[in-house]
Amino acid sequence: MNTERRAPLDRKRVADTALGLLNEVGLEGLTLRAIARELDVKAPALYWHFKDKQALLDEMATEMYRRMVAGAPLDPEDTWRERLRKSNHGLRTALRDYRDGARVFSGSRFTGIEHAEQMEDNLRLFTAAGLTLAQAVRATTTTYLYTLGFVIEEQGVEPLPDERREGFDIGERARMMSAFPLSAQAGAEIFTDYDRHFEEGLEVVLDGISARYGLR
Repeated sequence: MNTERRAPLDRKRVADTALGLLNEVGLEGLTLRAIARELDVKAPALYWHFKDKQALLDEMATEMYRRMVAGAPLDPEDTWRERLRKSNHGLRTALRDYRDGARVFSGSRFTGIEHAEQMEDNLRLFTAAGLTLAQAVRATTTTYLYTLGFVIEEQGVEPLPDERREGFDIGERARMMSAFPLSAQAGAEIFTDYDRHFEEGLEVVLDGISARYGLR
C-alpha cells in the first residue's frame, strides 16, 4: 500500500500544475482532464476549486503576476518613464516564461488584490509627475496593451524563447513575395529580433505619452 501523503488539492496547487503543464501542451491542450491526470485525481475534483476553465485561467494569470512581482521592489526614485519602461519589460519577460503566456493573461481577471499595491504606487508616481488620474490610467493601460499585444504576436512565431514555429522562414517568405520587394524585405523587420523591436516600439509609445501630456 502506498502510504505517501500527497499535498492537499487547493487552488494554488492546481494553478501551479496548470502553469507547469502549459509549457508542454500550450493553451489549446490545457484541458481540465489533462490537469487532473497530472495531479493524479479525477477531473470532477477540480470543479470544487474552479467552476470552469476561465476561472482556472484567472487564477493562473494571478499566479503569474505574483511570481512576476516577487522580489522586484519598486524604486521610489523612478521617473514616470523609467517606471513604465521597467514594468513593461518585466511583464514581457514574465509572459514569455510560459507557452501562450500572453493569451492566458489577456482578458483574465485577477482573483485577489495583490496588484493594488503596485497600481497605487504607480498612480501616485504618475499623478505627482503632473498627470491627472485619468491620464495616468490611460498611460499605464496603453503601455500594458502594447506589451500584451506584442507578446501575443511574438509567441505566435516563437511560442517560447529560442523555439520557432514552422511557416516563418524569412527567406522563403521573401521569395514568395519577390514581386513586392519592400514587403518582402519587411519580413526581417516583422519576424526577427523581437527584443530590439519591442524596446523601440515601447519607446515610441512613451514618446507619444510624453508629447500628448506635456511630460518631460
